[in-house]
Amino acid sequence: MKFLTLALLLICPAWPQAAADYANSGYKTEEGRARVAGTLVSHDREQTQRPRDLIKEIGVRTGSTVADIGTGAGFMLPYLSEAVGPNGHVLAEDIFPDFLDRAKKTAADKNVRNATFILGNEKSVQLPGNSADTVLILDAYHHFDYPKEMLASIRSGLKNDGRLAIVEFYPHGFRDPKHIRFTDKELVGELEANGFKLLSIKPFQPDTQYVAIFEKESRR
Repeated sequence: MKFLTLALLLICPAWPQAAADYANSGYKTEEGRARVAGTLVSHDREQTQRPRDLIKEIGVRTGSTVADIGTGAGFMLPYLSEAVGPNGHVLAEDIFPDFLDRAKKTAADKNVRNATFILGNEKSVQLPGNSADTVLILDAYHHFDYPKEMLASIRSGLKNDGRLAIVEFYPHGFRDPKHIRFTDKELVGELEANGFKLLSIKPFQPDTQYVAIFEKESRR
């Protein structure tokens, strides 16, 4: 019996491997995150990411509340703030305090006055219940170690008529295809298995990036 138990322990890991372990390898230290942060606010990102076109594509409305999940260094905050206007609200979430500090600096430098900063964790975005008209996840969904739990928390934070917009890379469009753990079809399948209904999906950066928009599926 002792040898059988030992064999089982050798075959079965004590803990399941995190879904995004490979993608998150560069985020495990503050130094690593500092390197990543530099790429998130690079001088040419406005041209390559086209943030205003993206905001138009996902339908952010004046006066609404939009949540930027995985805000990182806060690249999207000035554009989202501009889109919702002074009567709207931006919720900037990240799981790393050092990223949130950088996002706060970006907001201060860009005179963003309508943002609230939220420290989430690996299993929850910690949004207030029924608070967001739009949830945006820009190039961050593939970093979710616990997608089922994260999606449950996003469902809770979305208003009943709210929309979830996920912008992701095609695996073949990223410099390291192993970094992206799913195809666009697999992403849709994962969302539909966790309480969301696909409204639209289309390329955003041809051959590189796509945008998928979902609504909450009614519970039966």
